[in-house]
Parts: sequence; C-alpha cells; structure tokens
Amino acid sequence: MNKDAAHLDTGRRGEDLAAGHLAAAGYRILARNWRCRAGEVDFICDQGGTLVFVEVKTRSVSPKADPASAVTPEKRARLVRAASVYLTATDRWDTACRFDVLAILEAPDGPRIRHYENAFSVSDAAGGGGRHYQPF
Repeated sequence: MNKDAAHLDTGRRGEDLAAGHLAAAGYRILARNWRCRAGEVDFICDQGGTLVFVEVKTRSVSPKADPASAVTPEKRARLVRAASVYLTATDRWDTACRFDVLAILEAPDGPRIRHYENAFSVSDAAGGGGRHYQPF
C-alpha cells in the first residue's frame, strides 16, 4: 500500500471509530463528510439541540504531539466557513453551535480517543480580536 492510500485508510478507520464514539455518547449524526465549496466537515451532529461540527484527526503511530494539534488555524477557519454554509443551506442560523475535535491514536493496545468539546470558537478561528459571528 502506498503512503497516500495508507493515510486515507487510517483516516477512514478513525472516522469509523469516531462515529461509534459519537453515537455511544448520545450524539445524533446528521451528516458525515459533509462537503461544500468552503471545505468539509467530518461529522455534523445534534447533541441536545446543539449543532456540533466535529473534526476527526487520527494518527497510526505515537506522534510527538496530540493528533488534535493538526487542527491548524487554517483548518479551523475552513471549518467555520463550511459551518456557515451548512447553517445557511439548512436555515438553522438560530441554532446553538459548537466545534469539537476528536483525536484518535491507533496504539498497539487499541485505539485511544480524546474528545475535545468546544475545542475552539469562531473568534479563535478568525484570529481573535473579539470578533462576533452569529450564532456561535
């Protein structure tokens, strides 16, 4: 298997683990790998009336940093833009939202999942500075 195929396979396994984790935690999955011009959201879920946009990062070997550190400021900005498109497309601007990150490490003794709820805000993704952007 070439490097790109192995990377995609790791990502698919991680997303499958994430789907099970989210369902077991009571999240209702509304969309998986939702795409638009602005980008892709791995999962869009409902948790008790809150829309949750979830980014999944998976690593197959022990990294020097947590897989969640791969959610760069640029990736956060793309997620916010994609969430905005989703909210417009579904007419859900009045719904509470948040951004979660699931970091999955495929360790020899089994996968380790860390769920970072409310991992970042829109103002974080926009570079801070107190910018406000409804409904986040």
